[in-house]
Amino acid sequence: MKDVKVKEMATLAIQALEDKKAEDICVIDISEVSVLADYFIIAGGNNTSQIQALSDAVDEKLGKAGYPLKQIEGYQSANWILLDFGDIIVHVFDRENRLFYDLERIWRDGKKIDLEEFK
Repeated sequence: MKDVKVKEMATLAIQALEDKKAEDICVIDISEVSVLADYFIIAGGNNTSQIQALSDAVDEKLGKAGYPLKQIEGYQSANWILLDFGDIIVHVFDRENRLFYDLERIWRDGKKIDLEEFK
């Protein structure tokens, strides 16, 4: 069973993404295959503005809960924004880059988690 804090962080991030209408949210438990984080959360947006709004929403929701953002990459170009919260890493992609980088395939050794587990 995952640390309660990590599960709460992931739940808050998913809620923030859903609130801003993220597309195709995917959670991969990478704790068994990497020391980078416990979860990758991958989501899609339709355009630069939505992708930035999605990352802003995740940052704000987790920040208010006491989970500060450690690092952010790609915010200006907003075709792939990476938000590193330590135990979870959130990736927000546009359609083209999500298909190109295909993190779900690269991290297929991780365990895909049903979103219902975070409800």
